[in-house]
Amino acid sequence: MMTTDPIADMLTRIRNGIMSGKSEVVIPHSKLKASIAEILQNNGYIGKIKVTEESGFKSLIINLDGKNQPESLVRVSKPGRRIYAKVSEIPSVRTGRGLVIMSTPAGIMTGKEARTKGVGGELICKVY
Repeated sequence: MMTTDPIADMLTRIRNGIMSGKSEVVIPHSKLKASIAEILQNNGYIGKIKVTEESGFKSLIINLDGKNQPESLVRVSKPGRRIYAKVSEIPSVRTGRGLVIMSTPAGIMTGKEARTKGVGGELICKVY
């Protein structure tokens, strides 16, 4: 199945899995999705991440038992409307209790890491 916005599809699968009480979700693999999942795991929003390969196609299996499950996973920049932020314009999510995930020239990182490194970039999603 071809999707127009694979990142939005990933976030929707995670949101739906949490709301329906599933223990894990399966998502088609890409490097970008793996980076986003790793950031979510490092911040305690999801559990373990496994990469499996079946008949030539890789999949991410994301365990949803994180320390603090996200209330909201919101896609900010969309294929029809990209949203970029300079270092001084990186938003704070829920007064620092949430995080914004960004794609920068230095790689995929949180807004806090981007501020400390002094780089701006595309706002991928907000999590809280």
